[in-house]
Amino acid sequence: MKNSTPVSEIMTKKLVTLSPKDDLVTAERLFKKHHIRHIPVVEKGYIKGMLSYTDLLRISFADAIDEHEEYVDTIVYNMFSIPQVMVSDVVSVTSDTSIKDVAKLLAKREFHALPVVDNEKLVGIVTTTDLIKYMLKMF
Repeated sequence: MKNSTPVSEIMTKKLVTLSPKDDLVTAERLFKKHHIRHIPVVEKGYIKGMLSYTDLLRISFADAIDEHEEYVDTIVYNMFSIPQVMVSDVVSVTSDTSIKDVAKLLAKREFHALPVVDNEKLVGIVTTTDLIKYMLKMF
């Protein structure tokens, strides 16, 4: 395992994103459709926040609905907007940040995904799952 391997080697580049104008019903559908737990919220390519599936669970009973279910009870979701629920104080890394430094950051903080931002534009996302898959390849 190299200490200097950049996070660009393991980050997800084909992103699922939301706009601050999207609604939480759309967010839940994306989480379930793509089997993901974190979605960057972007506006014109710039990161505005991160929405996690856990953020949705905090305001609803989203986990009580089967992940293959299309219908979502929208009453609670209509009470909130994405900017109200997302984390807007986002910690990010650049694509040349080492995987080791990303792992240190994720281990130290209480989140499981980091947006990857170059020149203020979102270029990827790296999650704890990406790190685990990378480590498994090394063994």
